[in-house]
Amino acid sequence: MRLHLSAAWWLVPLAGTPAHAWLGRLISPRRDSTMSTWRPLAKDGADRGFLRDQAVTRHLALALMMVAAGCASAHTTAAAPTKEDPLRTDWANLARFRDANERLPPPMKNEKRVVFMGNSITENWQQYFAAMFPGKPYINRGISGQTTPQMLVRFRSDVIALEPAVVVILAGTNDIAGNTGPSTLEMIEDNIASMAELARANGIKVVLSSVLPVHDYPWKPGLEPAPKIIALNRWLREYAARHGAIYVDFHSAMADTEGGMRGGLSSDGVHPNEAGYRIMTPLVEQAIEQALRAQ
Repeated sequence: MRLHLSAAWWLVPLAGTPAHAWLGRLISPRRDSTMSTWRPLAKDGADRGFLRDQAVTRHLALALMMVAAGCASAHTTAAAPTKEDPLRTDWANLARFRDANERLPPPMKNEKRVVFMGNSITENWQQYFAAMFPGKPYINRGISGQTTPQMLVRFRSDVIALEPAVVVILAGTNDIAGNTGPSTLEMIEDNIASMAELARANGIKVVLSSVLPVHDYPWKPGLEPAPKIIALNRWLREYAARHGAIYVDFHSAMADTEGGMRGGLSSDGVHPNEAGYRIMTPLVEQAIEQALRAQ
């Protein structure tokens, strides 16, 4: 609602007054009030103020009451309870596997348990585990969309507490995409190194997976991730060599000449399809066996 300045001068003295009080003053103004005594006078001194008629005052008051009611309604709507944002209430999604982890028994004697830690690429692999890893004690702890700081937060509950012999870490692409905010390569490397150090400190062998090739992220186009992925993979290979981890190179087996995913291995250029996972499976199996032999 817009009020012309010439008609709004009388609102100034009411600033800071509770709504119920100033509305009452508008409807029944006191003679000694500022609003009822200050009136522009004609040259002959006659009182011809535009608020002289009490009916005008009452009409304005009713209009303002309607506006106030509308504002109150809007405020109530805005303040209504909304669905909780999981990134604010459980940023690392610790609840995702809490029940499953509690139900999981300790490894049996001579069991070579392996935990796969990762994002949607790891999570989506689960549908092929029975066919591609038959009879293997492999546990999938991938969560779609996650970045390395989120994985680091849940690493104890979703990896260390499960007492695996080996952990396969496949992470970093969502950091480059900025899923939880901007990340430098150094930030990603720090988080992956921290996960690897936690694993080694608890007697768990580490398999570091290369980040899969991506030419462009459908949900965040224009970032040109291919060279960043290549640089991160170079660091992963060097870190693994320095610290006794095993590096598994999915990237070289799945990349095209421009650093993106080869045709036929993905429907969106980021997430592998069954054909993509069939390339990844023997490579990770070889890396796991190599890690187990190193024990």
